[in-house]
Amino acid sequence: MYDIKALYEANSVNEAIELMQQHPDAKIIAGGSDVLIKLREGKLAGCELVSIFGIDALRGISMDEDGTLRILPLTSFSHITKDPLINEHIKVLGEAVDMVGGPQIRNIGTIGGNISNGVTSADSASTLHAWDAIVELTSAEGVRQLPIKEYYISAGKVALRPAELLTAILIKEESYAGYKGHYIKYAMRNAMDIATLGCSVNVKLSDDKKTILGARIAYGVAGPVPMRVPAAEEAVRGKPVCGETVDAFAGAAMQNINPRDSWRASRDFRLHLAHELAKRALTESIRLSGGEI
Repeated sequence: MYDIKALYEANSVNEAIELMQQHPDAKIIAGGSDVLIKLREGKLAGCELVSIFGIDALRGISMDEDGTLRILPLTSFSHITKDPLINEHIKVLGEAVDMVGGPQIRNIGTIGGNISNGVTSADSASTLHAWDAIVELTSAEGVRQLPIKEYYISAGKVALRPAELLTAILIKEESYAGYKGHYIKYAMRNAMDIATLGCSVNVKLSDDKKTILGARIAYGVAGPVPMRVPAAEEAVRGKPVCGETVDAFAGAAMQNINPRDSWRASRDFRLHLAHELAKRALTESIRLSGGEI
């Protein structure tokens, strides 16, 4: 048995917000793949839970009139991987979340829960950073939007205010049009493991595929929160597609990251991984875009 004081089930966003106002110490539970583990470990003993799992209005992927991709937070990893809009416009996100846990976890785990845990190792987080995702947050005061980099405050902490709910993840057309990307997760095992380091890169090439018009890179586990690497992005903008440019990209990526020592890997090993994965991810993104090294 789980040590739960009370479980409240919301059937709408407004009802969830009201329940959070009435029970300010309650934890939100969606798929439950993370919360139930903490309960089982006794870390949330005696807690109150507000379940939003029954709010179907928070599931699915659609495109707004202006071309913005709208990913709702209760969308499971498996649905993201199979979604036609994701596969057409940002296939790498589906590939990234397909590396989360096993099939059972991917069927129940939600992308909203994955980023709202605030952990740097979340497989969706570095890709969403690399594609300039925006989070939509709803409370009784209304709706506000934040770039995802501002959503992450510190390890395990995000910018949700009291009685506020993540209601969408947005990726604008200018952030995905013409870009192709690749995500690499390095872990000690091939499956069912947390990332030792994650690297997500995307690139936009000129029409003749000879010049990099833009490149973006983000890491997971290269610091306390997922992070973009502006120095690497600037190093290759407008540069020719060649091995020297790839090397410059990987070298510049070292300027903005700050991995730590842990029982999973040393800082030096993570720095080595960051350099190598940047090269590999950019090379594959160029290939996916029709370019050749």
